[in-house]
Amino acid sequence: MTKLVFLLCGFISLAIGAIGAAVPLLPAFPFLLLASICFAKSSDQLHSWFISTKLYKENLESFVQGKGMSKKAKLRVMSIITLTMAFGFVMMKNVPVGRIILLIVWIFHIIYFIWGIKTLETV
Repeated sequence: MTKLVFLLCGFISLAIGAIGAAVPLLPAFPFLLLASICFAKSSDQLHSWFISTKLYKENLESFVQGKGMSKKAKLRVMSIITLTMAFGFVMMKNVPVGRIILLIVWIFHIIYFIWGIKTLETV
């Protein structure tokens, strides 16, 4: 039963991640990472297939191997985070504590992506 849940979660995450790779506002990275984890827990064969796909290689491989992310990928993720949090910030115009929390979370996300994740040099 548990493997079935991981399998289902993996396919749903893969679908959302694939859409996110093409749609600018939907993030692909966290969904593809979740798909990788779910496939690893559900099926060795499925996990092997997933890590051999172009989608995995272009979006996750260098990060999973501890090498970092490309500047383009980091900028894309930071832009999506900024847009998403800006929307929440605007929607919370009557909730100052919520705005402060969103601002703090946004600052830590940006700091983490700038200094916490290595930027890969592109040739």
